[in-house]
Amino acid sequence: MAKKWGQRVRSWMTKHMELPQDVMMDLPRITMIGQIHIYIENHRGLITFSDKELRLLLKQGQLLVKGKGFVIKTILPEEILLEGKIDQVIYLSE
Repeated sequence: MAKKWGQRVRSWMTKHMELPQDVMMDLPRITMIGQIHIYIENHRGLITFSDKELRLLLKQGQLLVKGKGFVIKTILPEEILLEGKIDQVIYLSE
């Protein structure tokens, strides 16, 4: 019950106070430049990384990025910049 109420409050605040949904709803923000760069903010941690796959933990679910020649250019506690040829970005629900 408290979880639903909290979601309603965040939704109302986002709508009426013109706050960004990604901030209020604790969603990831994903910025891609073509197929060569992907910048992901508001993740919960790195699960797996190889030159062909990146998997991140989100508040709800996981984010899977598939491609080739991956290199992590920047990694911070809640942000990551990945470079390479990006073929797929997949949201995995729990």
